[in-house]
Amino acid sequence: MADEQPQAQPNGQEQVQAPQMRVLGQFIRDMSFENIMAQKGAPADTTPDVQVQVNLDAKKRSADNQYETSIKLNVTSKAKEGDTTLFVLEIDYAGIFHVENVPEDQLHPFLLIECPRMIFPFLRRVVSDITRDGGFPPLNLENIDFLSLYRNEIARRQAAETPKADA
Repeated sequence: MADEQPQAQPNGQEQVQAPQMRVLGQFIRDMSFENIMAQKGAPADTTPDVQVQVNLDAKKRSADNQYETSIKLNVTSKAKEGDTTLFVLEIDYAGIFHVENVPEDQLHPFLLIECPRMIFPFLRRVVSDITRDGGFPPLNLENIDFLSLYRNEIARRQAAETPKADA
């Protein structure tokens, strides 16, 4: 791509263009909320224990420089006493991004760290609204460290690929 090449400057030094990203759109691809407490009649004054699992995915779209990144959450709330499930929320939230001036070797981490970071506040609001509208106190998700999540996944994949030595 010609626009990713360093630009020659009058003083003889080259200047690399800064990465650019625009959010073109964001949407809920899939969502499921089950209020198990209401179905089974569990007591309303139970103290919840919330567990959140996060998965990320990114892919190139057919248009030049357009990518889709999705955050998939699986939120389970159980009662601390008795291990009764109160609710289950599964949501796949995606954003469409126009990304320029990111070197090919840095594109994968960019799509799985910076892009989710941009849409996460909106996903947090959706989760809060869904849990509130489902009859529970609004669930305000803590910030997710997408850099650590990415590093942990890379380490997990490398460990899985390393052949185990026979003892």
